[in-house]
Amino acid sequence: MAVKDYKKSIFEQFARTGKAFSNAHRIELLEILAQGERTVEQLSQAAGLTVANTSQHLQLLRNAGLVTARKVGQYVHYNLSDDLVVDLLVALRKLSERHLAEVERLVNTYLTVKDDLEPIHIHELMERAGDGVVTVLDVRPEAEYDAGHIKGALGIPMDQLEERIDELKPEQEVVAYCRGPYCMLAYDAVVKLREKGFEARRLEEGFPEWRKAGMPVELKQE
Repeated sequence: MAVKDYKKSIFEQFARTGKAFSNAHRIELLEILAQGERTVEQLSQAAGLTVANTSQHLQLLRNAGLVTARKVGQYVHYNLSDDLVVDLLVALRKLSERHLAEVERLVNTYLTVKDDLEPIHIHELMERAGDGVVTVLDVRPEAEYDAGHIKGALGIPMDQLEERIDELKPEQEVVAYCRGPYCMLAYDAVVKLREKGFEARRLEEGFPEWRKAGMPVELKQE
């Protein structure tokens, strides 16, 4: 095989990964899987897609080597194939932020209006949580919290925050986090907490970036 043909063949394989990232639904499915293993049915519900459509997207992601699947009883469970997939998601976000004006417009329209305060960084949160001066609040759905969360974090899904707000210590600052920097749940939680008189901020990143950075995580205690 000539060198030129060899390089073309390699680039064609790279393009399979690029194709997998060329659909917004598939990117969202990868973000959900970055929180932990899910069944097709769970992914379908979380992404608001039909089971059939979800299965089609997952098959393409699997063919590209981005996800793995295993069967447990009657259900097929999916997971990310590698932590490098999280790196790809982060790189895609940062590249889009830097070069696509529409990303900045959407962020300013939907997120900055909710919270224009500087978010807390991963390493700062690690230090402050270790000192016991903040309450770390996970507002993702319960299944995602159970699959893995920041060590010591209190899990209260956003739709339960109003009724369970008395579980928080009013004298402590609350740092809320969810799936990632564009996840609306953390923004909504901060707004709600401030309305209730809490000092609240959000984590700059989400759980996948925390885990990828080698920070301590834990599963739900049985």
